[in-house]
Amino acid sequence: MSYPSEPVVEFANVSFRVDSRTLLNELNFAIHSGETLMLLGRSGSGKTTSLKLINRLLVPSEGEVRVEGKSTTQWDVVKLRRHIGYAIQDVGLFPHYTVEQNVAVIPKLEGWPRERVAARVQEVLQIVGLPSREFLKRYPNQLSGGQRQRVGLARALAADPPILLMDEPFGALDPITRAEIQREFKALQQRLQKTIVFVTHDVGEALLLGSRIALMESGNLHGIYTPREFVHSGDAEVKPYIDAFRATQQILSA
Repeated sequence: MSYPSEPVVEFANVSFRVDSRTLLNELNFAIHSGETLMLLGRSGSGKTTSLKLINRLLVPSEGEVRVEGKSTTQWDVVKLRRHIGYAIQDVGLFPHYTVEQNVAVIPKLEGWPRERVAARVQEVLQIVGLPSREFLKRYPNQLSGGQRQRVGLARALAADPPILLMDEPFGALDPITRAEIQREFKALQQRLQKTIVFVTHDVGEALLLGSRIALMESGNLHGIYTPREFVHSGDAEVKPYIDAFRATQQILSA
């Protein structure tokens, strides 16, 4: 797969250590405009650490993470984070804010006019399947888990950032709701064409949603594959994931 444009996000010889422990070891990869790169791996493989380096929640011990050609350490950190949407598993909604207030946080911080904020809130709620007339004034404790996750995605999209970081955003949902939101998210990405970095440990999710899959093991990047390449790979590190996925498919089809 070739890309004519410069990378939107690039890891150049990136390592990250805490005390004497190496959590990431010399990562080199690029993410291009409009693609969804799935970071797949077991717990502790370095997926979330990699994600946090992109919006400078962490800073590399060695090497450089570049966003739109500029090192994250050269960005104003506030501007960098407002340039990047961030959605996580536990959503992180403000419990004392309504849905409207939660979604409006970043546009208000950006100084958007009130009318533009109100219009954008209604727009993104519609995008994620939450009609504003029904959900605008609700509080998070009045929503189901799937609805809260949709609000979290709406908030991440509210300021129309070109980049989205997603850390197992659907992991806490029940299987039926998760499958529904995965399908909706895939259709949404096809429409919006954001550049997305998505952390998951779920092989099926990686195959369904990803343009490419980056397999991480113990802080190392083993390889990057298209979904088709991943399924047909003969790599020993890939095999356990495919075996687990196929076993699940066999159970479901029995």
